[in-house]
Amino acid sequence: MSSEKPVYVLDSFALLAYLNGETGMERVREILEEATRGQNRVLLSMINLGEALYIIEREVGLVQAQAVLAAIEQLPIEILPATRDAVLAAAHIKANHQLAYADAFAVASAQEFSAVVLTGDPEFKSVETMITVEWL
Repeated sequence: MSSEKPVYVLDSFALLAYLNGETGMERVREILEEATRGQNRVLLSMINLGEALYIIEREVGLVQAQAVLAAIEQLPIEILPATRDAVLAAAHIKANHQLAYADAFAVASAQEFSAVVLTGDPEFKSVETMITVEWL
């Protein structure tokens, strides 16, 4: 048995489900609690973070989006920078698959870290042969 910790990538769907108490929130909470105990790693691309924040700001305003960002920064989530390599990988994925550009960053992160993407976004069906998806 491998001693490697499981690695999960959140997309904006999973993050927003957790923050808004929507379908899938319990599973995301469970994974975050495991990360707090050091049992796994949870990753989030800076691009997916930005996507979630613009949705929150559009729906409830800048002040609430800033409060949510502060709360996210307290969670056991590693924010991945949008490096040159990440941008090029996401661009390649987007060019060849029917999914949003931001979602391509989640896919690229999952590939880089051999991680499972947590999502309920049906666009990820187009990349299930490339990565492991856990459906919320």
